[in-house]
Amino acid sequence: MHPENNTNMSKVILITGASSGFGKATAELLASKGYTVYGTSRNPQSHPTVHFLQMDVRNPESVATGIDRIVAAEGRIDAVVNNAGMGIGGALEMATDDEISVQMGTNFRGCVNVCQKVLPVMRRQRQGRIVNISSIGGVMGLPYQGFYSASKFAIEGFSEALAAEVKGFGIQVSMVEPGDFATNFTASRKNSILTAESEAYGASFHRSIDIIENEENGGLRPEILAKKVVKIIECRRPRLRYVVANLEQRLSVVLHNILPGNMFVNILRSYYKV
Repeated sequence: MHPENNTNMSKVILITGASSGFGKATAELLASKGYTVYGTSRNPQSHPTVHFLQMDVRNPESVATGIDRIVAAEGRIDAVVNNAGMGIGGALEMATDDEISVQMGTNFRGCVNVCQKVLPVMRRQRQGRIVNISSIGGVMGLPYQGFYSASKFAIEGFSEALAAEVKGFGIQVSMVEPGDFATNFTASRKNSILTAESEAYGASFHRSIDIIENEENGGLRPEILAKKVVKIIECRRPRLRYVVANLEQRLSVVLHNILPGNMFVNILRSYYKV
């Protein structure tokens, strides 16, 4: 074992949504570097290097049970990566109450539930690291992914406020804003049947979702994001925000911040053929 791993072994990392995609790649990379890694999934399976726990981040009791188990076994939690998430595609007008509840409950409230339970542990330790996985969809409102964007915008505001509130306790908060990555997120996206069959939105939706899925399937490898998350965890003074995307998408974030709002919306409309 390398000398650095002796130090890492004493550090305990929790990663939500670790059964696939970003979470799986990050959990395995951290474990390979000697960290004690706990991953969560609603349907956990055994893993040779990652300790898996059953957890539904939408359920505060499930979150509390999982985190209590980690603290009972390890005595501490040094870092949390809030990665659990999902997407629902469709027109905002057509979104059902259940779709909105699941989208916001998983992506935003799930992050909140985990943070609220782990923060007392980190405050007692007088140190900790929280990395919340946002999206470039949390910087700009993506057409036909409106409530996904809303959930990520919520994470952005929550994380910025949280960073200010907990810095005095030695707790550091960062956000990662990924662009398109080739993961199972695309295949698991739930698309609105009402939108797909809508006379008003259907044709536009199908054009747009085809572009979105094509870019995701041709996106970056999740290992690239995993390496960035590890660097954030190991960085002495991490930044609040990190964009991890291809050049075109990084440029789109810059343009969003400098162009007039209506001009940028027109660029989005043209790009996604809305």
